[in-house]
Amino acid sequence: MQRKLQLFPLALVALLLVFTTDASAQRRKKKKKNKDNIEKLEPWQVDTLITPIPISRQLFTGKVEQQIRKADIKDGSVDGKIEIEDTAVSRIATQAMLIDAPRLLIHIENLPTSDHQAKLQMHRALEKVLVRLNGKNLTPDNATYMKRAIANFEELVIAREQKRVMEYVKDNANIYTLDNSDLLNDFPQAKAYVFETVGKAKPELMIKRLPEFARESYADPIIAAAAKIVPGTILTYATSTSALSSAVRRNKDPLVQTIVRIGTESRTPLKALPFLNEIHNKRKTIAQVDAITKNPKQYYKALVALKVSNDMVNAKSVDQELNLRGLEMVREVNRLHDSPAPVRFKSLLDFNAEELYYMMIGSQDEIYTSSFTWMFDRMLEKMAPEKGNELLNKVHKDHFRTFIRMAAGYNKLSPFLKSMDEDKKSDLMREFVANLERGDEDELEDAVDVADAFGSITDTKLIDFLKDEIKQNYERVYKANNQESEKGLIVYGLLSTIFNSADNAGELSGKLSVIPPITYVPNQSLRNEKGEIIIQTFFYGDEDGKSSFASFKSNFPANKWKSVTNKNWVTFTSTGANPIIVYANLPLNEPKDEEAQRALAIHLAEKEIEPTMVIHRGHSYHLGGSLANLTPEVKVVMLGSCGGYHNLANVLDKSPDANIISSKQIGAMAVNEPIIKQMLSQLMEGKDIDWLATWSNLNKYFASRGAHERDLFSDYIPPNRNLGAIFIKAYRKMALQNEE
Repeated sequence: MQRKLQLFPLALVALLLVFTTDASAQRRKKKKKNKDNIEKLEPWQVDTLITPIPISRQLFTGKVEQQIRKADIKDGSVDGKIEIEDTAVSRIATQAMLIDAPRLLIHIENLPTSDHQAKLQMHRALEKVLVRLNGKNLTPDNATYMKRAIANFEELVIAREQKRVMEYVKDNANIYTLDNSDLLNDFPQAKAYVFETVGKAKPELMIKRLPEFARESYADPIIAAAAKIVPGTILTYATSTSALSSAVRRNKDPLVQTIVRIGTESRTPLKALPFLNEIHNKRKTIAQVDAITKNPKQYYKALVALKVSNDMVNAKSVDQELNLRGLEMVREVNRLHDSPAPVRFKSLLDFNAEELYYMMIGSQDEIYTSSFTWMFDRMLEKMAPEKGNELLNKVHKDHFRTFIRMAAGYNKLSPFLKSMDEDKKSDLMREFVANLERGDEDELEDAVDVADAFGSITDTKLIDFLKDEIKQNYERVYKANNQESEKGLIVYGLLSTIFNSADNAGELSGKLSVIPPITYVPNQSLRNEKGEIIIQTFFYGDEDGKSSFASFKSNFPANKWKSVTNKNWVTFTSTGANPIIVYANLPLNEPKDEEAQRALAIHLAEKEIEPTMVIHRGHSYHLGGSLANLTPEVKVVMLGSCGGYHNLANVLDKSPDANIISSKQIGAMAVNEPIIKQMLSQLMEGKDIDWLATWSNLNKYFASRGAHERDLFSDYIPPNRNLGAIFIKAYRKMALQNEE
């Protein structure tokens, strides 16, 4: 991590000048020294072939070269460079795929003690690695992976040559060595060590690869470790009819055997699984658990009781079931949004404060504003006489940053904090922004919650307190200078920038020059080589989807657009000077809607048509289908609902530079259409999409509408105010720069 530049003392500056005056002489000496050292290079350090490649290996080296050419042509031209808009990604991907990989091929050929068969094996392994890397999108995270994977491959090759494979893997038992493990096929002990070590450290990752090693002895400890982290995956394997079932069932670990028993004896194994620890420790029988899971309310309350008691094998697996069951109840409340409160919320009256807490955070991507505010007020009522900090302690501060972010977003943070003594309030908000450097470098959920929450806080005293805490945390991680400091410096540096410029989008955009502008999307960046702007819209076949589609068509009057419809999709083409083509699948009855989407995706791929704008018109549970079609070329993504970190991260995984329009709740036609009209109007005039102007016009429009529509619009977040997305983009770009 580059540290902040310090000013040099004058004496040191003078000394540097003395050194500079003799630079020419030093370079002459260095040239002579380098010439002398060439003879001392190891054969794998020489970047030209020492002897020609034998004909018997040229077929295999040719396959490696074919993958290198494939990487080179990713940007459309074979020129020794991978050029995309993100210059940092371009440089790192070019270095890894077009410089380091060809050099690695030569180094393999130059190995003096490896025989023909060994070199064939290495070339096959290298080809396999390059095939995998070529299948990845050119995103910051993937560029980092490419660089590290190729470097690890070369280090493994050299370790083989130097007869120190076991020593190397003990120092580098990580995901890169695991992914390059074909190089360890002749070293079974070393390969077993890597699989077992990574399996214990990251069982949730390794268990997905069980088909690769199910018959190996080291599968047993990996399965046992995974049972504690992802018992659901073990249950799936245990109840399957594949060879993976045998691998699980033969395992002697007592917890694994309890999972096998649940899969065999329970009427509803997935519902019973959260109670794994209680069943394993004989506090409940499988029959007793099955009786609980019959009643939805009783089941939900039992899940919350598990969380509060902390009597779980793995909290994440319980979270998944808890969120799903709570979400079902929130969806029912949402569905009754036009009903009187006594009718709408009748089903929630007998839930306690902890149960409502988990219901709110578990439904973060779909909960309506009115649903949240009623549940929040009911939670405070049920919580009394306890204070807010006591409630959070009771739930072990589980996902408390998400709760604070949601409370701030729905203007309920102040009443929650007012329920606490002043010192406890300060302690909570201090903890809210503390220790965000912990976890892997790509674990950003807590930091994104902090960034998002700040955008909704209006209490100036609290804002000043948080700014000061961010500064102190930056200084803390700087002084610590430990393994977590690099992540911490980026996280707290970015949060400081966002906190101090959040109210001035232009200023914030200028300070975050590492990412594209946040206040507008250049018109040119949306156009393809023909000058066309391609927009793809996803519709789904439920009643809401059909209504949305009917409303959507109003954006394309016949005097400005022509339309063509086939059995799967409709195409709208503008007739003005600035060509815009909009593709939208028809909202056919489920599952025909997904078939229509696939047919459209195939058509676009065959015609090499790449959308730069994507609009999702469906519920959050449909979101995965839309996001699966995103590409790095997409610059604008409009989502009906995108309140959580994982949705933002998933969008930016596929489209790193996307401007994201999202809503705190499910999207509304009454708001979606005016936003789409604003964007299309600017594009048809050949203008950039200006978010500040767009939202200014929308504010004026909704000021004349009814209170209900104004409330719906107030939940929409423009890209320049989407602080969570801005944080993720900037963090990834800055972390990538540190790789160069």
